[in-house]
Amino acid sequence: MAPALALRVESLATSGIQSIPKEYVRPEEELSNIANVFEEEKKKEGPQVPTIDLKEMESEDEEVRAKCREKLNKAAEEWGVMYLVNHGIPNEVINRLKEAGEAFFSLPIEEKEKYANDQGSGKIQGYGSKLANNASGQLEWEDYFFHLAFPEDKRDLSIWPKTPSDYIEVTTKYTRQLRELTTKILGALSLCLGVEEDRLEKEVGGMEDLLLQLKINYYPICPQPELALGVEAHTDVSLLTFLLHNMVPGLQLFYEGKWVIAKCVPDSILVHIGDTLEILSNGKYKSILHRGLVNKEKVRISWAVFCEPPKDKIILKPLSELVTETEPAKFTPRTFAQHIQQKIFRKNKEGLLRKTIQEEPQTTEHTETIQEDSAKCAPQ
Repeated sequence: MAPALALRVESLATSGIQSIPKEYVRPEEELSNIANVFEEEKKKEGPQVPTIDLKEMESEDEEVRAKCREKLNKAAEEWGVMYLVNHGIPNEVINRLKEAGEAFFSLPIEEKEKYANDQGSGKIQGYGSKLANNASGQLEWEDYFFHLAFPEDKRDLSIWPKTPSDYIEVTTKYTRQLRELTTKILGALSLCLGVEEDRLEKEVGGMEDLLLQLKINYYPICPQPELALGVEAHTDVSLLTFLLHNMVPGLQLFYEGKWVIAKCVPDSILVHIGDTLEILSNGKYKSILHRGLVNKEKVRISWAVFCEPPKDKIILKPLSELVTETEPAKFTPRTFAQHIQQKIFRKNKEGLLRKTIQEEPQTTEHTETIQEDSAKCAPQ
């Protein structure tokens, strides 16, 4: 029997409410920069997320391959995120993956509840909604389905959706090909860092231990999108995160001190640099702060695959070749599990601080303290 959970966001969205519950309303300091996603995407001016054509990486001309790697390197250094086109995964595979995910979320909520997770007992795989993860009690306007997708011998297929009937087949095809793409990107970035091509992959466990975790994010229509977030601002703990979506905009990136919308690029996969790669590169590659906006017109669905090292088997630290007297190590050694716990601790601390400030008169000093503490949520 599925555990009893809080009301799903989808249930709220379809209930006819005109205003969202206070638990979903973002803090005052965030509200001034929550924009209309469709208006933002129409803007032609301003910075644009880089697009990398991976077909160039297959060229017989080494100079063409080197230029492609340099574009990848520059995007990883300056943005920490980029679109990949001609990535090698057939559109047919991606389209079937999207159709399967959309079919699952179109099921009645009672059917989806059969796959409910139970975060309180540590059962994190399955269907869920984001629980309050800081002392302020704020919630995000999102439901999701989460499970380990690769390596295949570590999967628990018993919690994968039985409907649609091809969910397992299409998800397996996609993650197998995405794993190959992961090796290609890590190899190129290794060469850019001046180390052997397979170095980064070896550092995180290789084919045997690097985990691919799939999270299908479902962002229902929101009656007051100017007050809510689908996902609050964060950096990913992963090595890399690969993202697909249903061509509804919503991803925002904090670039050069401003929130920038990631415009929809057809036939692309977006890839984020995560904290783990920032640590291994000694800060050369940036784990970018990002968040998800919602809207009152269209449901947004995204498919995020987080490439993660094993929790306790590997010590994460900057590659030794990148540490010198002039460039000392910027990160202390830690396991992946320890890194996650450090971020949770900082997040809880931030929430407690925010709650205290909300109960007291607001001052400029208080606001600055929150901003400083929020910055500490990024890996130090």
